[in-house]
Amino acid sequence: MGTTSNNKYNPYDNVIATVKHAASLLGYEASDYEAILHPERELKVSVPVRMDDGSVRVFEGYRVQHSTSRGPAKGGIRYHPNVDSNEVKALAAWMTFKCAVVNIPYGGGKGGVICDPSKLSDGELRRLTRRFTAMIAPIIGPEQDIPAPDVGTNANVMGWIMDTYSMLKGHCVPGVVTGKPLELGGALGRSEATGRGVMITSLNILRALQISVEGTTAVVQGMGNVGSISAQLLHMAGMKVIGVSDVSCGLYCADGLDIPDIIAYLSAKRGNLLKDYQKNNVKHITNEELLELDTTLLVPAALENQIHAGNADKIRAKVIVEGANGPTSMEADEILQKKGVVLVPDILANAGGVIVSYFEWVQNIQSVSWSKEHVNDQLKEILDQAFQSVWDISQKKEVTLRTGAYLIAVKRVIDAKNMRGIWP
Repeated sequence: MGTTSNNKYNPYDNVIATVKHAASLLGYEASDYEAILHPERELKVSVPVRMDDGSVRVFEGYRVQHSTSRGPAKGGIRYHPNVDSNEVKALAAWMTFKCAVVNIPYGGGKGGVICDPSKLSDGELRRLTRRFTAMIAPIIGPEQDIPAPDVGTNANVMGWIMDTYSMLKGHCVPGVVTGKPLELGGALGRSEATGRGVMITSLNILRALQISVEGTTAVVQGMGNVGSISAQLLHMAGMKVIGVSDVSCGLYCADGLDIPDIIAYLSAKRGNLLKDYQKNNVKHITNEELLELDTTLLVPAALENQIHAGNADKIRAKVIVEGANGPTSMEADEILQKKGVVLVPDILANAGGVIVSYFEWVQNIQSVSWSKEHVNDQLKEILDQAFQSVWDISQKKEVTLRTGAYLIAVKRVIDAKNMRGIWP
């Protein structure tokens, strides 16, 4: 069984500091926002699983609902060895503000199980998922809290959650999760939605900065779902992707990498990693070196705290679009700002996934089906609108795009909370 990480870095401290900063700029009193500094509900569960060898292992799991002031909690479930309560709390809060900045009627939630899914068989993963679902079932549901895939989970896992919850309820409840297989009520365009959102936002910021897209260099850290689709769509948009990485290493080619070939290699067999990818003129580098490459656009699409006080000064990208949640620490933010790096924050840049999750949920509860074109058009419309609002307020107030995004999001959450009042 994994143990809770004792790292000094606590991402939830970031959340609190960011909210307080935005609230003070907006002129709120502490009593106006005190309630949203605390998650509404935190559930910690023990998940016993019968392993393939007959032994029983107990895994630790969490589900946190940060806020439901603007609607049901919404957020992914992460299977990763480094999951801990502070990380899940921070991710839940980021979901609250992500939904608010793009103005969809959700609050924020998040879940996680401390495990290494790559070391579990399909049977063990399924039994873990079903038992974890049963343990958090009292607080999830289409009108309460709607999980989705995250790091280490996928559409199959969502299918198991949907089936388990439906068995407990005695009837089919497709709206309990999003990111499901299409056959179980999933939405067309959902699997690539976060990466597509990163691409849309990247093109929006380059346009706002009057930087040509054609031939402009890009680097993508992380080749999971978000990173690989971001890299593919940026490549298709005409950008020259010179660096990508996964957990094993990074790849670099000054003339541009063959992104479709790399994606085909990674998806050919489970366990394929970039360290074993060989091509002429492609150099293997570390993840640290990848982040420090000389490029116009950098997309960190891996895990939290990748750009920090220790390496921020070495970042040579002109524009950063955060594909991951919380990849840049607060200290790094200040360093990058002084260097003149333009950074588009996670709560805007990677909101494509939750926007299309919202579309999936709407289709489920209304029993309708949308075409992929309709989904992609609606996604672009919402993200373009949100980007413009964030860009305009950041220009008007002369603040960073992150602060601009939080000014919009925090105002919406505080106002909703205060309009509802404190019960009883």
